[in-house]
Amino acid sequence: MVSTQVGDSPPASGSTEFREAMSFLAAPLTVITARDADGRLWGFTASSVTSVSLEPPLVLVGIAHTSSCFGALSEVTEFSINILGSDHRDLARTFATRGVDRFSGVRLADWPDSTVPYLADITVALRCAVTSRIPVGDHTLLIGELSGMHRQGTAASPLVWYRRDFRTPL
Repeated sequence: MVSTQVGDSPPASGSTEFREAMSFLAAPLTVITARDADGRLWGFTASSVTSVSLEPPLVLVGIAHTSSCFGALSEVTEFSINILGSDHRDLARTFATRGVDRFSGVRLADWPDSTVPYLADITVALRCAVTSRIPVGDHTLLIGELSGMHRQGTAASPLVWYRRDFRTPL
């Protein structure tokens, strides 16, 4: 393992130090939604989401192997990325909480010709077809190709994960 020391800081070498360092990297917040083959709804708050390619349009979603949604997302063929704004702080918290009904009181819509749900009150939702699953460390990276986009209204300020809390940039 490589250990690096800068200034007066102790060398960064373990997962605790890495987690602390990464907390300084602001990340956009999304809610990933899917429906399994039995029709059960699945969803979680994700900050590891990024565009990968414009041609074809591809996105990457990281999901921890310890996530309650991992099993379902390991098998679905489609999912939705719901991009959160500053007015979705409670929604982000709900979908990040274990042991609760994450969909209670949430308005859902399904994409045409699909049972994949998206959050009906969201400004931007992306429908994605899974093209790859890549196990990496304690996560699996889902690569999805854009197959639909829902836009409505005006976007609020973004909601980001920074220093282990939900934040809205000024």
